[in-house]
Amino acid sequence: VQLVESGGGLVQAGGSLRLSCTPSISIFSFNAMIWYRQAPGKQRELVATIYLGDRIQYTDSVKGRFTISRDGAKNTVYLQMDSLKPDDTAVYYCNTDPIQPNWGQGTQVTVSS
Repeated sequence: VQLVESGGGLVQAGGSLRLSCTPSISIFSFNAMIWYRQAPGKQRELVATIYLGDRIQYTDSVKGRFTISRDGAKNTVYLQMDSLKPDDTAVYYCNTDPIQPNWGQGTQVTVSS
């Protein structure tokens, strides 16, 4: 399975970005689609999960600011990021449950203060 992320960029604190993730097979082939991020010098962390049955989970630091969603017709999972903070600066990746061994290239999000 190939995973392709896009939508990152440079934004000022308080701004918004929408990330997209498109896998090479149907998003409904997996138990869940997951967004991760990795900041410089830090471990990769799970950010948001959307399950096949529509249950959604967020890490505490993004609750109320980020929204994960999917569009089956476009076979794409989104991460809408609002009220961005400098601490959100990271490379954002998507993956699946069960996890795919080959990660995509990720998309860089840089939030300036």
